[in-house]
Amino acid sequence: MDIKWLLFCGVLLPAQGVLGQQIASNSSPLYASVRSTVTGLRASETAVITVTGKVTDEKGDALPGATVSLKGGSVGANTDADGNYTLRIPDGTPNPVLVFSFIGYTLQEVAIGNQTVVNVQLKGDAKSLNEVVVVGYGTQKRSDITGSVASVPKTRLSQLPVTNVLQAIQGSVAGVNISQSSSVPGAAPSTTIRGQNSINANSGPYVVVDGIPLSKTGGSLSDINPNDIESMEVLKDASAVAIYGTNGANGVILVTTKRGNTGKPTIRYNNYVGVENFAHMLRPRNGAEYVQKYADYMAQTGQKLVNPVPNYDELANYNAGITTDWMKEATQTGVLQDHNLSISGGSPNVRYFISGEFLDQKGVIKGYQYKRASFRSNLDVTLTDYLTVGTSLFIANSNRDGGRANMLNASAMSPYGQEYNADGTYRIYPMFPEQLYTNPMIGLTVDRVDRNTNLNGNAYLELKLPGKLNGLKYRMNLGYSYIPARTASYNGRAANDLLGTANTFFSETNSFTLENILSYSRDFGKNHFDFTGLYSAQQRKYATATGTATGFVNDQLSFNNLGAGATQSSNSYADRYGLNSQMGRVNYSYDSRYLFTVTARRDGSSVFGANTTKYGLFPSAAIGWNISNEAFMKNVNLVSNLKLRFSYGKSGNEAISVYRTITTDNTVRSPFNGVSTIGAQPGNLGNANLQWETTLSRNIGVDFGILNNRINGSLDLYKNNTKGLLLLRSLPILTGYSSVYDNLGETSNTGIELTLNTRNVTNGDFKWESTVVFASNRNRILDLYGDKKDDLGNRWFIGQPISVVYDYKLAGVWQTGEDASSQDPGAVAGDLKFADLNGDKKITADGDRMILGQTAPKWTGGLTNTFHYKNFNLNVFIQTVQGITRNNADLTYADETGKRNTPIDVGYWTANNKSNTRPSLAFKNPRGYGYASDASYTRIKDVTLSYVFDQKLLDKLHLGSLTVYASGRNLYTFTNWIGWDPEAVQSSRGSGDWTNNYPLTRSFVMGLNISLR
Repeated sequence: MDIKWLLFCGVLLPAQGVLGQQIASNSSPLYASVRSTVTGLRASETAVITVTGKVTDEKGDALPGATVSLKGGSVGANTDADGNYTLRIPDGTPNPVLVFSFIGYTLQEVAIGNQTVVNVQLKGDAKSLNEVVVVGYGTQKRSDITGSVASVPKTRLSQLPVTNVLQAIQGSVAGVNISQSSSVPGAAPSTTIRGQNSINANSGPYVVVDGIPLSKTGGSLSDINPNDIESMEVLKDASAVAIYGTNGANGVILVTTKRGNTGKPTIRYNNYVGVENFAHMLRPRNGAEYVQKYADYMAQTGQKLVNPVPNYDELANYNAGITTDWMKEATQTGVLQDHNLSISGGSPNVRYFISGEFLDQKGVIKGYQYKRASFRSNLDVTLTDYLTVGTSLFIANSNRDGGRANMLNASAMSPYGQEYNADGTYRIYPMFPEQLYTNPMIGLTVDRVDRNTNLNGNAYLELKLPGKLNGLKYRMNLGYSYIPARTASYNGRAANDLLGTANTFFSETNSFTLENILSYSRDFGKNHFDFTGLYSAQQRKYATATGTATGFVNDQLSFNNLGAGATQSSNSYADRYGLNSQMGRVNYSYDSRYLFTVTARRDGSSVFGANTTKYGLFPSAAIGWNISNEAFMKNVNLVSNLKLRFSYGKSGNEAISVYRTITTDNTVRSPFNGVSTIGAQPGNLGNANLQWETTLSRNIGVDFGILNNRINGSLDLYKNNTKGLLLLRSLPILTGYSSVYDNLGETSNTGIELTLNTRNVTNGDFKWESTVVFASNRNRILDLYGDKKDDLGNRWFIGQPISVVYDYKLAGVWQTGEDASSQDPGAVAGDLKFADLNGDKKITADGDRMILGQTAPKWTGGLTNTFHYKNFNLNVFIQTVQGITRNNADLTYADETGKRNTPIDVGYWTANNKSNTRPSLAFKNPRGYGYASDASYTRIKDVTLSYVFDQKLLDKLHLGSLTVYASGRNLYTFTNWIGWDPEAVQSSRGSGDWTNNYPLTRSFVMGLNISLR
């Protein structure tokens, strides 16, 4: 492979001299050449001893990716796909010893002597399974961790058809609540870790990819190809997140992408193709059902039925017996496909990983689509014994172009509505003269562009000092991202805009991160000590430009010439954000039994005001006790692992936008003496005294393993108190401002998390493994404005969760013959009956509303069962979310019931059916009741069946590996929810964004993963 090409992909060094040579084999003296030519440290190559061999497991199968290193030195290598390695050891090294290690296997040391071929067979060690964990600015052995750190199961990172990796881990990590309120292609789910700490400020986790932040740069995990991810860790408690200071207040997600290994190139191709449909269809009424509903509506409202359908334009189709299935017209079978190609390998001194991906998703609603093309290049170069440099580069381009059908209108259309005009164009009002609802298909005529690009480049330099300074390491990380985005649309005559309206929007985000990390690690007998120090700077610049024009002569120019519009307007905006940080962390352990961690981070943020310091200090401390390493536990064969952990610390939250601490005005255009003049009006009321929102966290946990780790897991109990909330306080409107941010109030989150792994059957060809996760969180508002009083207007109540449903309590439906006059004057049969909570014999807003439930789950869980039989593997994952209450937009149609279609599953009251849950069609809902409903569910989230081809067969075909699989996602949901889906949020007419009315989808895919060698 050409070094020029490698270094071009990494944009690391100029390719010249010896670096332009081609590596003919693993024995090429690249290492010495690089030292000689690039660094100039030596005039001639150093003599080396070449040691080769193979690393296998107890069965004799190759272990690709195993680490082979020289004990006490910096020379190392990784085994290739066949388990082979080549290591070049400087001649004259006294008594060289090779160290062989692989996750899940016992470390083994071998003295070389005069050997040049060393083959090693590693033995499995359940206690060291997943022993190396990324913890932020470094790694730690699992047994040495004092904080609460969860690793995402690697089986969730492949063989699942997702566009965002968070969708794959939903429900599989205790304490991480991921909700997908809309299944719009390319949409990112919302995520919270250990509950919602803040009321108004952002509560999403901080995301770091390869050591460089993705959060606050404008980037998203939707930009990251899941096939490129090597591991994901979730940091949850104060000890784990304090190292990220203000950024860690709501938890941290660490993503590590794949990197190259020493060995000949390995080519991998992953592909899946599948189809999508609605997981559950909320079917509107057909022709006969629609006619019956209208007749019942006219009777219940005391009106005379003149025509069988409510609108003139419906009569022709009704008389001809022609109906339109509007849901069928607006939807289609979704198709998704993903192609991923990667190449990895390298010499002991140059290691590379290069991948490219193309994802194409055609949505189940017409017009919705998502395309993503991405390219990644990760490169590591060992220049000398003590100097390593590398890059992580990627570019991702997403495309959400196209007009979209309107799902809200499709569900409302009369089956007798006219879809087309005589000339074949879409009829604007299919139920004319009814104009509340337009044709759901006219959105397809909108010319629309929605593009986003993420250009991201990270580089590092790592210097390991030798001799007496051995163990001292300096690393510099430099990250830069550039994210331009463009959206544009044109609504013309076919889309019911008689003037024509064009909109364009451009934005760009420039972000950089510079980190200087100094670490020192040393063992003194049974004492282990390591220190990490950090100085970092982050900056983000954001700018937008918007243009709008109306009044076009025709629709030919679309949004490409705003000057052709009769009226134009424009707007622009720019801001800058900066963060400077210093951090220190000390880990100490004695004999791998007693563990101590102390961390302190100081952050200075540009978002805070002039009257206070912009800096905050966030310390934490943690202790751990590996009880299973004590002498008195040696003869306790039942317990193979037992560790206690406790942590306490403080983290901060700056999560408000820039410039909220300063008072600003908005521009306004108004006429003055017949001339349009620019003026000013109150905009944002700043608060120069704003400070950090702080969270105090306590966590106690136990990690355990019994029966030689056949049963293992962890249990954590935590309590978080957040004070000085960045709360948006309401102001009297006479001040000219509606609200202002202030440090007010306090919240708490307490909870329990359990992760349990079991190997149920391990004998013979059949194996069965299970994983259970459980998490319960209790979120409460402890104070708001210092007076322990509720805020009824915002639905904030002391002692209750942050987000609740506050409404009347449904007691049934008034039936024929019941007298409602004494309790609810004006109510008639078929109206909803509400409970008289205060006993005053009348229903009032002040006395008869109550908290009906919370919108966040009370507890969540997941169950994964994995079955292996010979080369077949079956993975079944079930997710459950319990204790959620939400207002149900699918049950709220108010006075539109006589004009629009409604779902057959919703139903309505009649004197004959005497429904005690649904009102009559004449009910006007004068109190604005939200139809609070239980949104709990249990879902068969995904099922995957795979077959791994036998290696002996693949050897004959010169293939490294081959796996084929079939996977189904969101297969079935058990719920009492009446509607599209309990997780999806639907907007009703006149509220919200109809483009997100995109319910949960079910997918079925076939895929294969193949590697060539």
